[in-house]
Amino acid sequence: MDPSEIARKLVELKVEHRDLDQVIERLSADRGTDELQLKRLKKRKLAIKDMIAWLESKLIPDLDA
Repeated sequence: MDPSEIARKLVELKVEHRDLDQVIERLSADRGTDELQLKRLKKRKLAIKDMIAWLESKLIPDLDA
């Protein structure tokens, strides 16, 4: 994966992460929210956060090379 492709994917993931954050916040305020759905959204948000961190680490040059 080249750096421009990684950067593009990072932008997509950050947008999705932000959107999920807003949805989770809105659903958390609603007492009638399905807790399982909320849990799944939070799990997805965490997975995206991990993917963002992994991709960002790919953009850092390898100093051992």
